[in-house]
This record gives sequence, C-alpha cells and structure tokens, in this order.
Amino acid sequence: MSGTSLDGVDIALIETDGERVHVVKGHNNFLEPLGPTGYRGYADDEKALLRAATKDAESVLHPGDRPGRLPEAEAFVTLAHAEAVERFLEEHGLSASEIDVIGFHGQTVIHRPDQRISIQIGDGQALATRLGIPVVSDLRRADIEAGGQGAPLVPVFHKALAEASGFDGPFGILNIGGVANATLIDSKGGVIAFDTGPGNALIDEWMQEREGKNLDDGGRTAARGRPDEQLLAWLLTHPFFFRKPPKSLDRNWFSHKLAGQLSTEDGAATLTAFTARAVARALDHAPEIPTRWIVAGGGARNGELVRLLNYHLRAEITTADAIGWSSAYLEAQAFAYLAVRSLKGLPITLPSTTGVREAITGGVLTRP
Repeated sequence: MSGTSLDGVDIALIETDGERVHVVKGHNNFLEPLGPTGYRGYADDEKALLRAATKDAESVLHPGDRPGRLPEAEAFVTLAHAEAVERFLEEHGLSASEIDVIGFHGQTVIHRPDQRISIQIGDGQALATRLGIPVVSDLRRADIEAGGQGAPLVPVFHKALAEASGFDGPFGILNIGGVANATLIDSKGGVIAFDTGPGNALIDEWMQEREGKNLDDGGRTAARGRPDEQLLAWLLTHPFFFRKPPKSLDRNWFSHKLAGQLSTEDGAATLTAFTARAVARALDHAPEIPTRWIVAGGGARNGELVRLLNYHLRAEITTADAIGWSSAYLEAQAFAYLAVRSLKGLPITLPSTTGVREAITGGVLTRP
C-alpha cells in the first residue's frame, strides 16, 4: 500500500480465505499480529516525482491518460513495490512460491469518481513478471464503472477483522492516512463507510513547507498553537461535509495554503483541528453514534490529533496498536485480504460503503 501521504510502501503478509481473518488472543485478550510487516520509504526526490505526477494528473480527462511525468512515476511506483517485496521475502526467509497473490493498490494520483475517473499508477503485469507472483491490481475501477465512489475499499476487511476480534457495535474504525475514512458498524452488524475529510496530508504539507519536516511529530507543533476558529468554521462549510455517504474525497480538494497567513504553530493547530472536527461532523450521517473508536493510520501517532478526537467524539478512543491491530499496516493487510476476495469473486465493495448499485467484486488479475 502506498497512500496519499506519499511517505513510502507499506507491506504486510496475512493468511486468509478471503472471508475469515485468523486472530489469536494472547495475554489479557491482547490480539497477536496477523503477520509480519515491512516498509520501503520514499526518498525526497522520489516524493518530488510523485507530487509532480499528481499535479500533472489534474489534466487527465480519461482513465487511460498519462500526461507529463505520470509514465515515469508509474515505472518508479512499480519498481519501488517490487523492491519492497523482494527485501521483505529475503528478510523473512520466504520464497516467491510460498506467496499465493499480491494485492497491489498502486499510487493514487487523481480521484474523481463523479467523472468515473480514479487512477492508481503502477503496472500490475510488470510487478507480477518481475516477482514471479500473481498480482491483483486496479481494485477501484469496477466499482466506479458500476456507479460507486471507488473508495473507501477497506471496510470489508475492517468488518472481518472486527468480527474475528469479537468487537460488537456500535463502534467505528477510523483510518487516518492522507485522507481520513471511517467504517461504522452498528449494533446489528450493519456497516457504512465513507471518507470523513482530510487526514494527515494537509498537516504534513504544512510542516514540509514551514519546517522542512515530513510531519508534525506527535502533534507537538499543533499543541503549541491555537486554531483559527473563523477559518475552521469556513472550511467546514465545504459542500463535501453536507453530502450524505457513501462519499469519497480527492486529497486535492483542500490545500494547506488556506492557512498560509497563520504562524507555523497556529497553522498546524488549525489543520489538525480541521481533521478532527471533520470526523465529528461526519457523525451527522451516522445511523448509530459509536461508543468506541479504533484509530489507525499515521494519524494514530499524532498525540494532539488523538486528544482532539477524544474531545470531539465523546467516546472511548483506542489506537489500533493498543489492542494488537496494526496502526501502520492495517491498509496493507486490507489490500492483501481484498486480493484474495478478488481471486474468489467475492464482493469487495457494497452499496453502503461506496454507493455502488450492488455488492460487486473487483480487481484485475495478472500472472507472471
């Protein structure tokens, strides 16, 4: 998984039949990890390439368009994922023949479901050929072509993992990557899911511009600042927050530059508060208000953001790591799970998660 935060490639190995996730409870009911994980970070010049490709993608009119630096970026994304898998297999003493399938998300450069466009660059065939392992990629296309939002894709995994862990609703799973998305499971086991708004992307871009840092470590910069209440109130009038789910967000709909007149600390505080309040605002559309939340993704490591979520959500907040799930690798695990469901023709999106007309499978299988 390479997310919209553009930090690198997350890799995770799980064992599943595409329906159940095997969870082991250890001491004090702490859940054992699903499997080993790994990471291949992007260098500064590689991040710059991906940012340039994302900018070039703004001119895309058709799903097959690859203007500007997109071809170069697509080749790089494929290579980076190949290197990540090769290193992972070597570190864990595994051979390619022991892996049934790879779920390859690719790098999102544009997401406009209303125009039937969502592009995740990365060559599934080239990846399968190099690694000698079947690859399932292009996991959003079928949903979008059938009228769905193509996002979020992780809810079916969230629900399987929650059931295996023995968690009952109403509760929510909040994944805070570049964009934040929530999966809400009600007391009858029903599930709805949607993007809530910006996640880490605006905060990360703010810190990069102001401090030359990749992120606000622990949220400490934001904690020293004061949010601009007038700006926050205006941001939350964006039409996205009034739309009923299912709904998804293109990370380029909002810019960190909206806080450009503020000090570094106040800008970080404002953008962090924006992420938290957008999640709280999303509960306007919840059939049942969650009494417990599990927070995953890079945002789970931002102490100030978690503090604000505690304040605004008025519910029990637990990070994924605190219960034995993986905050950092939950999405990578999800795409492994989705790849197996795709192989078996099982649904990966539902009307209540993406707005697709009916539950459908998705993904394109390529073999070495």
